[in-house]
Amino acid sequence: MSQAQQNITLTPTTPQPEPSSFRLVFSLGLAGLLSGIILVGTFMYTNPMIKANREAAIQRAIFKVLPDCASYTTLKLQEEQLLIKTDDDSKEEPVKDELLVYAGYNDQNELIGFAIPGSEPGFQDVISGIMGYDGANKTIIGFEVLESKETPGLGDKIFKDADFQTNFTSLVVDPEIIPVKNGQKQNSNEVEAITGATISSKAVVRLLNKSMDIWQNTIDAYIIENQMNVKKEND
Repeated sequence: MSQAQQNITLTPTTPQPEPSSFRLVFSLGLAGLLSGIILVGTFMYTNPMIKANREAAIQRAIFKVLPDCASYTTLKLQEEQLLIKTDDDSKEEPVKDELLVYAGYNDQNELIGFAIPGSEPGFQDVISGIMGYDGANKTIIGFEVLESKETPGLGDKIFKDADFQTNFTSLVVDPEIIPVKNGQKQNSNEVEAITGATISSKAVVRLLNKSMDIWQNTIDAYIIENQMNVKKEND
């Protein structure tokens, strides 16, 4: 045996006790509690800002999709009628899936149309948009995408392509809106799809048709009621 080997002293090791199950469960529980508190705190802090940004985006879009709009009134669908959503309604707990539409007025306080929100699954995710609707002539006079995650360079052309937006300056809703290939539009109820983004284009068309299915009858009734009220005021 060499001198180096003789100088080596082996020190016995004491096995470390394994952590108890209680300590493991406690640690995991504490970590989960702290994570939950952080998530809830973040949500409570950011939710008002998210809500305010969303409302501001809708407000800007209303004036875009309704040319000559100077003011608007928020209406809610209740028992197949359009009722004015008051400030007291806003203070209450928001109703899940509450349907809202916006009646636009010009400088003379004349009803000029409605801004109608809607959403529809696209190629990547749900597309949210808002359209301007001239109820007197039953035509769509504007459309704005509020939220979209469609493919950059293709599907995102539904809000970046100026030519596609021209589909919605005077689009008849009766008969039902239909998509056609680019360059093949012949009728006033047709939308020219974007080449390479047919799925996204068709999603926008479905959004428009579904929104009209929901709102057209109640909007027609609201217009008649508004006309009667104006006539009474003028008599």
